[in-house]
Amino acid sequence: MNRPLLFLDVDGPLNPYAAKPEKRPDGYTTLRVPLDSEAHEKDRGLSSRRRPLRVWLNPEHGRFLLRLGFELCWATTWMDDANRWIAPVLGLPELPFVDFGDVLLKERPDGVHWKTGPLVDYANGRPFAWVDDEQSEPDQTYVTAHHRGSGLLHHVNPRVGLRENDFRTLADFARSLDTPRATG
Repeated sequence: MNRPLLFLDVDGPLNPYAAKPEKRPDGYTTLRVPLDSEAHEKDRGLSSRRRPLRVWLNPEHGRFLLRLGFELCWATTWMDDANRWIAPVLGLPELPFVDFGDVLLKERPDGVHWKTGPLVDYANGRPFAWVDDEQSEPDQTYVTAHHRGSGLLHHVNPRVGLRENDFRTLADFARSLDTPRATG
């Protein structure tokens, strides 16, 4: 059986961007990502500024993620750029990514996050967990209605990023998928 997918958002879970700007969280390192062009900035939903983007990453997170028993996949506006900038700092191999294409940052009138539909499509019935700081009840309702497999939407506080209890929750979910199901 294939391992479940773990969809990884960068900003919020891995980069606690909402932490106090003058105090880098313990265990994190600062990465300065140059903004290549104004179009690049708009793709990220950023204002047109020229300073490099400050990203805080905890190098230990890669090791923790690799031990969870999931197939890791980027689910972020960074898309393939996460392999260039984020993966090396975390010690992760190049990962597949969800190409959000035309839905990138486009709000839906039903309150479902713009990532939710593409993630369900990408999973194609496979069990998955999704760590992000922007999910809400409409997203869970959508996943329940449109996804054939198990799906865990795990909210991460963007002020603190992934913590030990988050990794524990993910590991417990992965283990729960290995439990034989009773048939009746």
